[in-house]
Amino acid sequence: MQREKQIIKVSVVWIITNIVLVIFKAIVWFISNSIAIILDALNNLSDVLSSTVTIIWIKLSSKKPDKEHPYWHGRIEYFSALVIAMIVLIAGLVALKESVLKIIHAEKATYSVYTLIVIVAAIFTKIFLWRYVKKQWERLNSWSLVASGIDAISDSFLSLSTLVAAIISMIWWFSLEWYLWAVISLFIIKSAFEILKKSVNDVIWTRADQELIDKLKNKISSYEWVLWVYDLILHNYGPNNIIAMAHIQVNDEMKAKKIHRLTRAISSGIFTEFGIILTLGIYACNDEWIYWDIQKRLNEIIKKYKNIIQMHGFYVDEKVNSVYFDLIFDFDEKKPEKIVKEIKHEIKKEFPQYEYNVIIDTDFSD
Repeated sequence: MQREKQIIKVSVVWIITNIVLVIFKAIVWFISNSIAIILDALNNLSDVLSSTVTIIWIKLSSKKPDKEHPYWHGRIEYFSALVIAMIVLIAGLVALKESVLKIIHAEKATYSVYTLIVIVAAIFTKIFLWRYVKKQWERLNSWSLVASGIDAISDSFLSLSTLVAAIISMIWWFSLEWYLWAVISLFIIKSAFEILKKSVNDVIWTRADQELIDKLKNKISSYEWVLWVYDLILHNYGPNNIIAMAHIQVNDEMKAKKIHRLTRAISSGIFTEFGIILTLGIYACNDEWIYWDIQKRLNEIIKKYKNIIQMHGFYVDEKVNSVYFDLIFDFDEKKPEKIVKEIKHEIKKEFPQYEYNVIIDTDFSD
């Protein structure tokens, strides 16, 4: 709730500031007859719309879990960034279109000192907004605010281009504003596509941040009795709602009571430090080194296949004469089952007394 209130507060500041800019720019347009100024004002009006969208979507995303959506509603926030990106894209395309038309059909604008003052004020206001929003998006981890911040710095460049054009027009009577607008509108379009790409990635999920992965693995490995950590998977249900799963390998002599205490301690520690709900699976590890020759030979065989990233979870169960291990394949590998069959065939020639049970793992995290 606190995060929601903070994002709404930032969005309200954004809306009020842009409304003030729209009013002043409309006045300047009336005085100067500069289409660039009125388009700039319309761009600010689109910012008001995008921030209103942010508030609506943030309110929706902060709803509590229910029977139909037990994993919260946090992912709705990613759609707000998509909507904002579309608004920014449309604004950039409109600016580009008008720029090209005005270059072809030139129209003279009349600027004054008052015009320059308002434009300068708009530039500094947008830079201030960008710095303010940037600070908040880093603190609140909101991609909607990131989109608004990118829009703010784009607007400041648009206003700067109008200022440069106005000064040139007043001194040399040469209209340059549409050429500058055409160039900067291309940057706005590029920014919109970057926001779209990031938003779409958040919606369909991409590989988790490697720094977070490393921190989580180091934290889990720091607990006594944990020998290795594997298969760490993060499910993102919103900026601050993450559920994680991982496998830990422990000595096969550990009793259920000790494993229970260990997994509880790890899950609690991860939630306290990272706010992440963690579920753990257990792999057994042989205490005896007599199986080292099998594992060593397996590693030698696996090295022949360049698309195998890792083998883990190795365990020999003498009671059922079985060897267990997992293989992680690169996504480029199209026939992992064939390779597994070859590996099992080769290792069985040297250690025929065992059956080999192999799980093909996905490369979810490094």
